[in-house]
Amino acid sequence: MHSKSHNYTISDYTSISICVALMAICSWITIPATVPFTLQTFAVFVTVGLLGGRKGTAAVSVYLLMGAIGLPVFSGFSAGIGYMLGATGGYIIGFLLSAMLMWGFECIWGSSIKVLTVSMPAGLLVCYAFGTIWFATVYSSGTSIMNALSLCVLPFVIPDIGKIILAVETCRRLRPVLYGVLK
Repeated sequence: MHSKSHNYTISDYTSISICVALMAICSWITIPATVPFTLQTFAVFVTVGLLGGRKGTAAVSVYLLMGAIGLPVFSGFSAGIGYMLGATGGYIIGFLLSAMLMWGFECIWGSSIKVLTVSMPAGLLVCYAFGTIWFATVYSSGTSIMNALSLCVLPFVIPDIGKIILAVETCRRLRPVLYGVLK
């Protein structure tokens, strides 16, 4: 039985690195709140949309690892395991779960723009769910799920829908231009 090689090329490493930088830059564009308003989710969706599930998930993993070891890649130039275990830690880890879910959609239904328009909102819901449960149980034990939703999700729904629309459109326009470089 012949197995497909999963070795990365220099082009793959370059595109992953560019997307990791995009995620960091988008995290630094912040409006402070209990859970800060950032462009991180936009960057995660564009990363997976342009690189595909495997490389996109690798890029999100590298981004999280960089933050975990202390490089200031999260909102407000934050970093470290302590930050990742804080109030927004579940949402940060949720980025990886979103990428993995989008990769799953790609494995089953392909990587068309139509699939992305479904996998991005599904990924966002996974991020919301994990982050909200984290906030309510791990960070703020005793906080009800409804209170966590009102603090951490409801203010973000409309901006996040806008980010998904922008991410889908960005992928739709950039894929034809970058296809030979990124995929």
